[in-house]
Amino acid sequence: MKQLQITSMKQFMNHLLVADTFEPFLLEEAVIGTACTYRIDGHVNQEFYSGDEDDKEKDIYEFRPWGQLKGLCFDLIKGRRTPLFFRFVLHLMPHKAAALLEKENCDVPPDQVKALVLNIRYDGAKATLTTGTALHTFHLSKMPDAIWDKALGRYLDGKGIAYEELD
Repeated sequence: MKQLQITSMKQFMNHLLVADTFEPFLLEEAVIGTACTYRIDGHVNQEFYSGDEDDKEKDIYEFRPWGQLKGLCFDLIKGRRTPLFFRFVLHLMPHKAAALLEKENCDVPPDQVKALVLNIRYDGAKATLTTGTALHTFHLSKMPDAIWDKALGRYLDGKGIAYEELD
């Protein structure tokens, strides 16, 4: 697990809510505190699509892609006043997570890794990103964590997102 503090909020918010920087992620949950608190559960309700002739609408993921919900989150956050807080729980898309773990020769099989998680928290003054790894079963290996920590750092660096690592 690694914690990163964003050093340029305006730049980061543009990456998060406008640019396609976080399109490779799925949204598990969003909580946004403005005049009231909004909660978005990113779980896909497959029953919503039952009975439809067009199965193309059915999602193949457990959660909605970030790109489909970031506009809604942007609408809740934008305005003259800064939000009191927000929290997003994102998962790297499963096929991208598996490809990353395979590429790095992870000693834990990719099918045992439930999710590579990115928690984004804003407390009214600063944003902190925290990595996490969810496994289907217990493993002693911390290799998936190390791979995800390094990969996220490289990804943010490549996108020009300014941050500093916290202890």
